[in-house]
Amino acid sequence: MASNLDLEEQEQMAQLRHFWSTYGNWITWILVLILASYAAWNGYQYWQGSQASKAAALYDEVERAVTSGDVSRIERSLADMQAKYASTTFAQQATLLAAKSHAEQDRREAARTALQWVADKASDPIYKDVARLRLAALLLDDKAHDKAMSILQSSFEPAMIGLASDLKGDIHMAQGRQEQAVAAYRQAWQLLDAKTEYRRIVQAKLFALGVDPEKAEATK
Repeated sequence: MASNLDLEEQEQMAQLRHFWSTYGNWITWILVLILASYAAWNGYQYWQGSQASKAAALYDEVERAVTSGDVSRIERSLADMQAKYASTTFAQQATLLAAKSHAEQDRREAARTALQWVADKASDPIYKDVARLRLAALLLDDKAHDKAMSILQSSFEPAMIGLASDLKGDIHMAQGRQEQAVAAYRQAWQLLDAKTEYRRIVQAKLFALGVDPEKAEATK
């Protein structure tokens, strides 16, 4: 009985050796690849967390510089942020914050440059849209109407189209094109959420031009 078991065990061992000699290398490589992928994923997660932490610290530095009104410090910390962490949302937020500060202090060229960076580099489409809207508004203030309008001809996220239409209306008004302004304002009024205060601002613009959007909507 023992010899029969020994024979069975020997046969199983022989089959196992044959299997391993045939497929062992493949199994080893598959295991190596799985372990390497797992290690790489963990490393990437750690790297991402580290990048986000460092970017957050630099964002705080930009914010403190803006609060203090230190222009050279704003530009230095922002350049550092953009060079090292351009792909992070912190970089996009910091650049928008710096652009706002520049615009408020009438550093218009610096504000335009910052906004253009976000419009070109932002990975988040909403940040892109915000930057383009603010840039178009600055260009409108500078009477660069054609440049402002060309920015607004780009495609926007659905939630931002109404704001872009309102700004188009402002540009048309600045150029004395009242009919086109009314059309743009009406589109903005239709697209903006009825609960938002901004929609009432657009409605006031239409009232000033002799148009009641609610009555016009009711007669359709």
